[in-house]
Amino acid sequence: MSRSGTIKVTPVIVGDDAHIVPWADEGISPYKGDGNDARIYGATMLRIDDLTIEYPDGTRAVDSVSFAVNAGENVAIIGANGAGKTSLLLSLVGVLPPIGGEVCVGEITLGKGNLREARSKIGLVFQNPDDQLFMTSIFEDVAFGLRSYGMGEDETVALVNSTLDSLGIGHLARRSPLKLSGGEKRLAAIATVLAMKPDFLLFDEPTAFLDPRARRALKLTLSKLPQGKLIATHDLSFAREMCSRALLLQDGKLIADEGIDLLQDMERLEAAGL
Repeated sequence: MSRSGTIKVTPVIVGDDAHIVPWADEGISPYKGDGNDARIYGATMLRIDDLTIEYPDGTRAVDSVSFAVNAGENVAIIGANGAGKTSLLLSLVGVLPPIGGEVCVGEITLGKGNLREARSKIGLVFQNPDDQLFMTSIFEDVAFGLRSYGMGEDETVALVNSTLDSLGIGHLARRSPLKLSGGEKRLAAIATVLAMKPDFLLFDEPTAFLDPRARRALKLTLSKLPQGKLIATHDLSFAREMCSRALLLQDGKLIADEGIDLLQDMERLEAAGL
C-alpha cells in the first residue's frame, strides 16, 4: 500500500442490488484539508484506487478516481449532471462493473466468493425510493433482504419493527408504498438498507423529491446514524450541514478532495459546472 492511502482490491460484477466490502489497514486518508479536522473517526472503511468505469459507447463515466473514507465520516460527492456521481456509487455496490481500478470496504476484499457477506456491509439508498420499494407493504419491503439471507421469521419481524420504529415510521409498516409521501418513502427506503445492519452507507441525491419539512426530518435522521456516509448530492446546503469533507467530480475525474469549505469556493464550483 502506498503512503497516499490507496489500496488494491479485485473489482467484481455483482447483481442489481449488490453491495460490497473489503479491508482497511492503518486508516490513512488522502484528505487534503488544513489539518484541523483531528481525524477523530475510526479506521478507514472505504478505499477506492484508480477506479474507472466505461459505458458501452466508450464514455468514461468515472476516470481513475481514488479516495478513502473513514468509519463514521460523512463525505459529500458533488459535481454537475453527468459528472459521474451516480455511476461512482453504483460501481461501489457492483451494479456498474469497472474496467479498471479497485475497491475495498471494511475488512473484506471484494471477490466472487464473499458477495453475500459483502452485501451486508455497505448499503445504497437510491435517488428514487420507488426503485427500492416494490412489495405490497413497507413491512414486506424491509423484510425482503432479511428473508433472502435466511433470517428466521421471528427475528425478521423483530428487526423490521425495530428498524421502522427507530426511524419513526413504525405506523407505516402495513401501508403500501404507493400511499406514502415523498418523505415517508425516503425513510422507508433507508429502512430497507438499515435493517441489513451495514457498516457504511451510500446515498444518491437523498433530498430529491422532498419538501422542506421532509428535508429537515431526513437531516435529523441521517445525523443520528453512526455509520460513515458517502452522499452524492446537488444540494450544497445539505452537504454543508451533513458533511465534513467534499469530493468534487468533473467529467468523471476527481478534481478536488478537501474540507467542506470547498463548497464556499464559488469560482472553483462554477468552473466545475455547479
